Amino acid sequence: MRVAVIGCGYVADYYIRNMAGHPDFEVAGVYDRNETRRDRFAQYFSLPAYPSLDAALADPDVQLVFNLTNPISHFAVSAAAIRAGKHVYTEKPLGMTLAEARELVALAASHGVRIGAAPCNVLNATCRELGKAIRTGVIGRVRLVYANYDDGMIAPNRAPWNWRSGSGAPWPAADEFTVGCTYEHAGYALVPLAALFGPARTITAFASLQVPDKGIPIESMAPDFSVGCIEYDNGVVARLTAGLVAPEDKSLTVVGDRGSLVVQHLRNDAQKILISSPEPTGSLAAKARRGALRFGVQIAGWPHYKTYCRPVLPPSGVAGPDKPVDFLLGPQDMLDAIRTGRPHRLSGELAVHIVEIVEALQHPERFGHRRILETTFDWSVLKDERTELAA
Repeated sequence: MRVAVIGCGYVADYYIRNMAGHPDFEVAGVYDRNETRRDRFAQYFSLPAYPSLDAALADPDVQLVFNLTNPISHFAVSAAAIRAGKHVYTEKPLGMTLAEARELVALAASHGVRIGAAPCNVLNATCRELGKAIRTGVIGRVRLVYANYDDGMIAPNRAPWNWRSGSGAPWPAADEFTVGCTYEHAGYALVPLAALFGPARTITAFASLQVPDKGIPIESMAPDFSVGCIEYDNGVVARLTAGLVAPEDKSLTVVGDRGSLVVQHLRNDAQKILISSPEPTGSLAAKARRGALRFGVQIAGWPHYKTYCRPVLPPSGVAGPDKPVDFLLGPQDMLDAIRTGRPHRLSGELAVHIVEIVEALQHPERFGHRRILETTFDWSVLKDERTELAA
């Protein structure tokens, strides 16, 4: 399938790097509204460049558009691609509001094309193995989930505006701080949670701006801390935190009646899964832990957990040593679904549901801090083992 890449910024490097492991895709050309950035990217990767967005969308050989623009541009670019009769796979979020997201899905349906959205970590080996463990009752009935996506105080401490991709694209600091870490990152936890527990039902949230001076001038700064309690069916509650303040922590802990499962990093396609059984109150380990806490000793990591399984990286490879991620798992699933006539797993309806949750997380004041969610999606498609990639 021939693809047009729209947006030649920081993340686009990773998509192109993953192309080598996905021969079903061929880049027909690239476009960015910044001509210098477009030309530098095209030259770096030896790819054709389109002179305009209209030219890219008018190319009859292009069947699929990768929308890798900044989030505020997602709606306009995706809508234009759909109207041109192209399938769309967009970086997260699908839209900046629930209304935008819904309009895109309706537009795709009316034009007979598919739309899907990142992130695709739910399709990796770690998330698939975690789902199997929970479905087979390894830790009994699930009661509680702790999900974290804290990046640490990268700004101003680490001056991220100086970061560069291999092709020279700057990390889009101003866009990231304006859009907000919740819109940018909460999906890495929310999509796996959707696969594990189905559609969310309610969310109670809080958000704030803790570090207003990020080191560069920003006209409108989004919250850099959000936390929400999300209720799913069967009594499962997930506490999700996203932020740019607390020390880096991108873990997922699932607590059941007979123990807990931990994924220590949600952005590693072959992150091992840890497991622990509940400790008896009088056990030596429990007493030692209480004693350490009483005297102010910090116990790092998950010392009483053991390895449950070690998933392997996919044969398609990853974006690089700094990104143990295959960014094309989502597009590949969409292509396979088109070929076989089945629904693709990262569906537009799922993406709409994630946007509704993210909007409530970042802007709880719009919904009285507690929102009863309106949207849903076909859970059977997302968790269907028959459509999983081979482990």
